[in-house]
Amino acid sequence: MTSLISTEKSLTLFPLSQWQTATWNDYITYRDTIEDQRIKLYYYANKLLIQMGKEGINDTSINDLFTMILFIWFSNHPEIPMNSFGGVLLEKEAKRSASPDLVVYLGENYPKWKPGESRYINLDKWPVPNLVGEISDTTLSSDLDEKKHLYADLGIPEYWVIDVQGKRVFCFQLQTNGNYQESEVSLVLKGLPIALLVETIKRLENETNSRAANWFSQEILKLETETK
Repeated sequence: MTSLISTEKSLTLFPLSQWQTATWNDYITYRDTIEDQRIKLYYYANKLLIQMGKEGINDTSINDLFTMILFIWFSNHPEIPMNSFGGVLLEKEAKRSASPDLVVYLGENYPKWKPGESRYINLDKWPVPNLVGEISDTTLSSDLDEKKHLYADLGIPEYWVIDVQGKRVFCFQLQTNGNYQESEVSLVLKGLPIALLVETIKRLENETNSRAANWFSQEILKLETETK
């Protein structure tokens, strides 16, 4: 395979706004050269995507909102051990890599870093996350296409796409055939209605993300009371 970006000059040309043909060695070169922690790397099907991370007000506000949502939800379900690694690089040696905005592990078998080890999550050593998510402002088409296939191929059980501009949340569940199917509830969050996440996002039009998170907290208490 001929790489389109494997030149020394190309190292100064990131981010790449579109997926481009690349080798795994190209990916390694970028991974080990780029020091800007905002850069997000994706490698799938012999193609590389390099994106800037959360920069805009909407991106960061919604990202922090979902961090609060996860904290609130699992604080109300302390019986479920949860670890969050938002923005960390996931890597399957010589095959795939991704930098999702949300990364959730349930249970006690979650990645633990030791001095001298690489700081990304090695999926040849650790299990895949139970849930990953992308905060989509200008990246929606890729998040619903290539990245969706990438996460399904990695075998990640649940994938969220949070559409910043459209104020939507897509929740995909991995099926036995290896493909994602959209769902109206989260299985990782024990049947949480996705519609409640959508309503929480919409509240950002008129209030802060902390107040939206507080509203979410009150709503899940109501929901759990109704289901008992």
